[in-house]
Formats: sequence, C-alpha cells, structure tokens
Amino acid sequence: MCPKNVKPNAKKNHLAAFTLTELLVVLVIIGILVLIALPNFTGVVGQAHTQEAKIQLRQIHQLQKSYFLANTKYTLHLHELHFIQEKLQTEGGTAKYVITVTDAGPNGYTAEARAIADFDQDGVFNVWQINQNMELTETVPD
Repeated sequence: MCPKNVKPNAKKNHLAAFTLTELLVVLVIIGILVLIALPNFTGVVGQAHTQEAKIQLRQIHQLQKSYFLANTKYTLHLHELHFIQEKLQTEGGTAKYVITVTDAGPNGYTAEARAIADFDQDGVFNVWQINQNMELTETVPD
C-alpha cells in the first residue's frame, strides 16, 4: 500500500549537487592557499618588473655607444639617441619605469630607470642605473 500523498508511478527527480556548506568549506580552503602563496608570488612579479628596467637600460647603453662613436661624447637627450620611451602605465601603456639620462659628457654617462609603481607596497620605488662601462646597479631596491 502507498502513502496518500505519493503517486505510485512518480519518479524522484533529484539532481546531484553540492550543499552550501560544502561550497563554503572549499572557498575557505582556497582562500587559505592564496594567502600562503601570495607573498611568494609578489617576489616573482617584482623580478619580472626589474627585467623591464634592465632591458631598457641595456638599450640605452647600446644607443649611447653608437652616439659616442659618431660624436666623441655622450648625450643627456634621449631624442638624440632615437630612444622612444614606452607609454607608462599612468598614460594607458604598459611601461613601469621612466628612463632618463641623468649625467653625460665626453668621458661617460649615467642613465636611470625609475619605477612609477611601488611593486611590494612598502613605500619605496625601485631605481636602476647604468653607466658607460655597462655597470648595471640597483641603487634603490624595492
């Protein structure tokens, strides 16, 4: 005999699904894993950003060498080197460093790549320099 409210030929249409509790537990676990991995990831991102500065400064060095061979002096002006600064992030581009030549003369030059963003949020902006001897140094670590 069948209960009154159940039809004898009714099929049960149950869908397999996760409960809200199970979903919340998974989200908490993912959140904990992200918190553990995030500090390690920011270091990798910072290293990738510094590669941009190094590449740009090496390009300046090559351009300064060519300019020196033609003019027997180094120049302060990037346009004389035919160097085009990539659009900065603040201008809608992707560049994270401003490139400048800070010192130049007949015996040498110094070029600088100054970060426009604080990569690790500590209030310090990364700065790299290069000179006529291709000595690439990080003057302000971030």
